[in-house]
Amino acid sequence: MKKRRVIFTAMLTLAMAVCGVAQSNDAGMPRMENAKIERRTLSGPVAGEVKKWVDQAVQPQWIGYSVPEVASDHEVCCNDHGNSWNNGGCGMCRLEGKDYGVNMTSRGDGDNGSAGGGTVKLEGPRNLVILLRAESKRVMRIRVVSEDCTVDAGGLPLAWLTGVQPAESVAMLRELVRGEDFAERGHDERRVSEGALTAIALHADESADHTMESFVRPEQREELRRQAAFWLGEARGKAGFAALQKMAKSDPSPDVRAHVAFALSVSREAGALDEMIRLAKEDESSHVRGQALFWLGQKAGAKAVGSITGAIDNDPDTDVKKKAVFALSQLPKDEGVPKLIEVAQSNRNREVRKQAMFWLGQSNDPRALAFFEKVLSQ
Repeated sequence: MKKRRVIFTAMLTLAMAVCGVAQSNDAGMPRMENAKIERRTLSGPVAGEVKKWVDQAVQPQWIGYSVPEVASDHEVCCNDHGNSWNNGGCGMCRLEGKDYGVNMTSRGDGDNGSAGGGTVKLEGPRNLVILLRAESKRVMRIRVVSEDCTVDAGGLPLAWLTGVQPAESVAMLRELVRGEDFAERGHDERRVSEGALTAIALHADESADHTMESFVRPEQREELRRQAAFWLGEARGKAGFAALQKMAKSDPSPDVRAHVAFALSVSREAGALDEMIRLAKEDESSHVRGQALFWLGQKAGAKAVGSITGAIDNDPDTDVKKKAVFALSQLPKDEGVPKLIEVAQSNRNREVRKQAMFWLGQSNDPRALAFFEKVLSQ
């Protein structure tokens, strides 16, 4: 009986390897399904190994590795809305088929596990999984997921690298961003650059800070500066906030500075709100001031409300005043509706009063209805 059990176990192990169903014990490797896995240990820099792999990749295949993931309360998932995430966690990340992007979902929501069957670590450092797809001797796609996710490789070969150094990974990925022509390449090339940018931003390594900062220098393309600004706010913590502060004061493009306002709104750093308020008050561009007010409108709190109402009273541009009124409409109703009523009653600018009336009408709030009844009865 014991001999038969040993034979059965060996056959089951072989069957799992052939079918590509693997729950790996490799550090940093996600649960892999439908994959033909080959494990490789690096003997040199990761860039050389990837280049060698790309040069021989005539048919589609994937290569993957993991590095420490930047500290965050989010999990990096495939943006596959066809899956159920149980209000949190990752669904199945399907590498082949539809071109899904990246979804950032809060860790710890829902069940103690992902909907796709991966496991969720409750504490300790986490790893980021980087997956590159090559075909016709070119890198065609880059995907990133947290190691908690489950990855379906679509039946393709997947070479899994161990021993990758984070700084070497950042240096290799930087070459794939190629900022000098970031905004002018075809869809496939831009997809690779954007994937590489995302992967760099999520590395828990100091070299990622320096590289992200290099992407927002004024000589870089505006599209690259805009996208890099988002990731500075979303993922790079204090270093990212410092870079955004510098951009907010010195970037020559109003469009980029307007995007910096959005990046500040997703930053978790304590000074981000104050910098948004400064932009709303002081930037020379009415477009930037308006965008800063819009994103302030997504924030609750006395500082945000005070800055929005201050813009309504004091900004010299009527369009900016109207955007500030809209920002009031985005506040929680107990904060926004009374302020809108106040503006509609007493602001000296007719266009601003009309804007406040319009957004009160959209609020479906009983206080707004009572205000309209009072106005119409006079």
